[in-house]
Amino acid sequence: MHKDMEKQLQGYGLTTAQILYHLPDHPTILQTYVWQDYDLAPDFPEMRGFLKFWQEKLDGPLHSVRYVHRKLISATEWRALKGEFILH
Repeated sequence: MHKDMEKQLQGYGLTTAQILYHLPDHPTILQTYVWQDYDLAPDFPEMRGFLKFWQEKLDGPLHSVRYVHRKLISATEWRALKGEFILH
C-alpha cells in the first residue's frame, strides 16, 4: 500500500500552510512560502516540527502562519462512480 494512503487510513489529513516570513536581507519585505503535508489535527505535529525547524535553522524570521486541514477519507465520501474522461 502507498505510504500516503496508509497515513490517510490512520486518520491523517492534508494540511496546507501559508507561511509569511521576513526576508533576511530586507526585513521590511514579506515573502510567502506554502507548505503541504499529511498531518494529524488538532495538534499538527508535522507542521509544528517544520515550524520549529524553520525557527532554529533558517534565517527568515516568521511573521505569520495560516493553515487549512482536510481529512481526505471518511465513510460518507465513498461512492461508486461510472464514467470516464478521455483527454487527448
